[in-house]
Amino acid sequence: MPIHILIVEDEPAICEMLTFALADGGYVCDVAGDVRRARSLVADSNPDLIVLDWMLPGQSGIEFARELKRDPGTRDIPVIMLTARTREADVVTGLDAGADDYIPKPFSPRELAARIKAVLRRTSPHAAGEELAVDGLRLDPVGHRVLTGDGELKIGPTEFRLLQFLMAHPDRVYSRGQLIDQVWGRNVYIEERTVDVHVRRLREALSPAGKDRLVQTVRGAGYRLSAKI
Repeated sequence: MPIHILIVEDEPAICEMLTFALADGGYVCDVAGDVRRARSLVADSNPDLIVLDWMLPGQSGIEFARELKRDPGTRDIPVIMLTARTREADVVTGLDAGADDYIPKPFSPRELAARIKAVLRRTSPHAAGEELAVDGLRLDPVGHRVLTGDGELKIGPTEFRLLQFLMAHPDRVYSRGQLIDQVWGRNVYIEERTVDVHVRRLREALSPAGKDRLVQTVRGAGYRLSAKI
């Protein structure tokens, strides 16, 4: 799947330049001119990364970054601050607010693209297209394949997304509601027991290779993927 980037910037010329440069790199971009619109797009599309201006109408980018990092459903979305505020104190404030990188204006689109790749490799290797591996189970996001030493496993598209998310965050427990937000999307309204159905299907798909044990139920909390028993 293409990497989805949300640009939150109120200057149309910069938005146009960013959208063109990132689309040329294979990214899919949405644009918001203020935090209110950005909040709606985050809920709708759950982007892989957010490029965020500091100075925005209504609510500042710094306040929005703090809001994203407080919310369990969005705190793992990497944020790159893109701003004309270049003082050392501003950089520190941006990073303390949860930004994963801080790029001053004016900037080079090539540098921004390189920074995006670096942040995705560090924070979201699955979004960067890197292969994920846990206990001999390998997931190739680009080729959309799940592999073991014995060959390829057949797995449905929803189960693939579920496995991809869990493998990208091993040993962490996620509630059914959190999995719905991350795998299906925050604006999708499905019953939590639907998650149980897809977890069962995922285990069935992994069982021929003996990897179904990796998907563990944590009673009263949710699910995790772990090689630990």
